[in-house]
Parts: sequence; structure tokens; C-alpha cells
Amino acid sequence: MENQKVLENINLVKQEVITACTNSINAKLKRIDNVKIIAVTKRQPLERIIAALNAGHKVYGENQVQESLRKWPNLKKKYKNIELHLLGPLQSNKAKEAIQIFDVIQTVDREKIAKVLKKEEEIIQKKLFYMIQINTGEESQKSGVMPNETDNFVNYCRNDLKLNIQGLMCIPPINEDATIHFAYLRKKAEEFKLPYLSMGMSEDYKDAIHFGATHIRVGTAIFGKRPEK
Repeated sequence: MENQKVLENINLVKQEVITACTNSINAKLKRIDNVKIIAVTKRQPLERIIAALNAGHKVYGENQVQESLRKWPNLKKKYKNIELHLLGPLQSNKAKEAIQIFDVIQTVDREKIAKVLKKEEEIIQKKLFYMIQINTGEESQKSGVMPNETDNFVNYCRNDLKLNIQGLMCIPPINEDATIHFAYLRKKAEEFKLPYLSMGMSEDYKDAIHFGATHIRVGTAIFGKRPEK
């Protein structure tokens, strides 16, 4: 029954994405193919993840390197063409492992981690796709480069380090209108001519698509509530 529920949830999210794309103010997002649904598997039971994999879903997100290393190496061997995104903060001592297991790192947010990623890329000989996380709400408890430092940091990562920066990511404050933050992120991406925007989660991904999200991060809407730690 649980396997069937995961499949039903994936199909429901896809239908809602199609509707949101139709209503998007961004002409490029009029087709669902232009929005990636990242199924967030943080602390989700393996059987739910396997249900999504068996349903043919290919794009997943994790918040921690160590948890990812416990789950994904075997799954990526068994299920081909999986794209795995790091969605949580990255510590510099985990950069090597992150490059080995992930395909996309969405949380580049400071000079130290950018330098380490560049160094490890060269050692491992693997180029990743990166996004820069902006702390649009300027919240002290959250990761992300501050808005007033964004321009210099994007230029540093792209021009000095030659990292493959392809987009921006944000997690709006829970007590504010998320659309203000989505509009800001879209504006910054347009300024830098970056094609991708990761914004929107289970509760607000339809609004995020309306404002141009190309990647939405959906966990509970697909897998249900995470078990307690």
C-alpha cells in the first residue's frame, strides 16, 4: 500500500506542476519538462525511496553527506541515471565525499567552501553543477551568502575559480511571504544570466514555479511525514 501511495503522490505533484507551469509568468516554464521535481529523501525510510525509484523518478535531494553515503552508492548502482542534489549546508571536511556522491551541490555559500570544492574537483577529476545559496531573509541561523555580498561572490566563483555555477537557491523565512524571496531570486538570476532557480518546497512549490523556479524540492508531499529521529 505504501508503494502505491508514493506513486500516487508523485503523479499528484506532477499534475500540480503542470498546472503551475501553465500559469507561470515565465514563458520558458510552460512545460513540465522545464521544472525538475527533486524528491527530498532526508530521513525517509528506504522502502519509500525504492518505491519512487521503481516508479521511474530520477531526481533526488539529501541534506547531509553522511546520510547520503549510507543510502545512495548502492541505489545509484542499481538504478541508472539518478541525479542527486545536496540541499543542506556543506562542511569543508566533507567536500571530497560530497563531490564523489552528488551530481549537483545547491548550497555553495562562502569562499572557503568554494575553494575546497574547486581543489577537490581537480583531484577527483569530476566536474559538478553548482548553485549558490542566498540567505534572502538574512537569518543568522541559516546558511547562504548575504544579499549584499551576492554579486561579488557569484563573480568570484564563476570568474576566479571557474566553478560551473548554473543557478541560485534560497529557503525563505517561514514567517514571511515566500513570493517576495522568489521574486528577488529570479531578479538576481536574470542579472547574472543564470538558467536555474531552486526554490519552493512541499508547501509553496506552486508559487515558486509561478515566479520561475526550475527546481522544486518536494519531500513530504511525495513521501509523507518523516519519521522522528
